[in-house]
Amino acid sequence: MSTPLQFVFYFAVKPEQLWEGLFSRESNRIIFAGADFEADLKPGGSMKWLGSGPDGKPTALVQGEVLQSEPPKLLQYTFQLGQGPLKSRVTAELVPETEATKLTVTHDQWDEKDPAYAFCSDGWPRILSRLKTLLETGKTFEPH
Repeated sequence: MSTPLQFVFYFAVKPEQLWEGLFSRESNRIIFAGADFEADLKPGGSMKWLGSGPDGKPTALVQGEVLQSEPPKLLQYTFQLGQGPLKSRVTAELVPETEATKLTVTHDQWDEKDPAYAFCSDGWPRILSRLKTLLETGKTFEPH
């Protein structure tokens, strides 16, 4: 197994606003460059980020299954890049602070051969930075 990825960000918003930013269709469309987000945020529910595949047809870019859900404190789900067979696990924990919310994202249970590891080690900081900017300013920056 590869080393878990862990990212900690502080957002100048309440936990409920951060939860909405993390898991709403609208904000996901903005921070994931137009990808559509479908989710049933209950244990056993599915999560999918949909976009255009190489052939231009809609495809699941990322998909997973909700393992735990305690809005607005915790969401844990499996993570599967595209249609690949390998899965890992993401845990998002939100903790209120005096004037901010601490978000810790832990991405673990990696298979050594999972190509998503390199993608996510670069992708998570970019996505969370875009979300932070969006929630705190109402706009965000274009992905690279």
